[in-house]
Formats: sequence, C-alpha cells, structure tokens
Amino acid sequence: MYIHGKGGNAVESQHYRSLFPNCEVMGLDYKTFTPWETGEEIHEVIDGLKDEYENIILIANSIGAFFSMNADLEGLVKRAYFISPIVNMEKLIGDMMTWANVTEDELREEELIHTEFGEDLSWEYLSYVRSHSIQWKIPTKILYGENDNLTSMETISDFARTHDAGLTVMQKGEHWFHTEEQMKCLDDWLGRESFFKVNRGHITET
Repeated sequence: MYIHGKGGNAVESQHYRSLFPNCEVMGLDYKTFTPWETGEEIHEVIDGLKDEYENIILIANSIGAFFSMNADLEGLVKRAYFISPIVNMEKLIGDMMTWANVTEDELREEELIHTEFGEDLSWEYLSYVRSHSIQWKIPTKILYGENDNLTSMETISDFARTHDAGLTVMQKGEHWFHTEEQMKCLDDWLGRESFFKVNRGHITET
C-alpha cells in the first residue's frame, strides 16, 4: 500500500510495481488532510484488506508517512518504508510559524492563518499534534535527503534512534525525490536495504 505526500496521488504507486513483482501494489487517494481524518481513512482501507492479504507492506512518502503513523496500523502492517517522512509535525509547524512571523498567541486567537508560502497554520492542528504523540512500533526503514528543507538531520536521526528504524541518507538529496539520480537512489535503496523478500505472498526475513 502506497500513501502519497502533499500534491501526490495514488498513480505514483505504479512506480513500485517492478520493485515488488510478487505483490499487488495499491495506492490510496485520501480525501482529507488532517492526521485525525486521514489517519482514519488509511486505517479503514488497510483494515479492509487484512482478510484478503496475509502480509501488508506500507510505503509512505512525506506527510503520507505522518498520516500513516496516526492511523493505528499496528497489527495490520507487517513492514514499512518511509521516504522523506515528516516525523515531528509539532517542530515543523513551529518552523512554519517562524517563517511566517506568527506567534503562538496569534495563532490561538485567529485559529487559522494563511501564509505567503501556501501553507495554512491551524491552532486545531497544532493542538492535536501536541496531544497525540507518535506511537509507532512497526519495523521501518527510512530514506532521507541530506538537504531536506522540512526535516533536519537531527530530527530524523532522533526518530530513527528512538523507533529503532533503519536510516539511509542520500548525500545532496532533497525532500522531494524526483530527479533521475534521486529516483535511482530510491530504487537502489529499496533493493539494497530490503529486510524482507516477498515470494508468493510470504515474507522472509533477510
């Protein structure tokens, strides 16, 4: 199951079909954009697959990874690959508030503030993030770009360490993996760093 990032769509999942030739690869076009609503969407879709599929693998990109971590997937997903995941939304919102020169008091009073860089700052969203810390226990591997402008190396390293996740860093890589070189790195990473093989629906640890 592929969960796209902001501005993406389920069609992107087709890229992964050749990388998982023995799997049925699906993508989810979620219709909501908050962790509580989108998390519920993701949970309902994956929960609906558990009776048909013995093993479900998750590939999630950027904020799609954040939404997935708010979807209560423990026991439903066997393994996960995260590409440029947003792993500390509270810090990212704080950074965006700094970029927009918005104080916490202003956001609390206004409740919703539009920014010049196209992101809406929401007091409800920030409050939710603060009251719902990430609880993620699914074995995970992460691909991260050295020049990611949304998540710092310190933040991603802290997450990987505290969640026992494998971390691969692409030198000079960006948050959005899209160039030929970056996509080759992504494909090589999925092949090289794979901690399981899928054969006729069964997962074998490697």
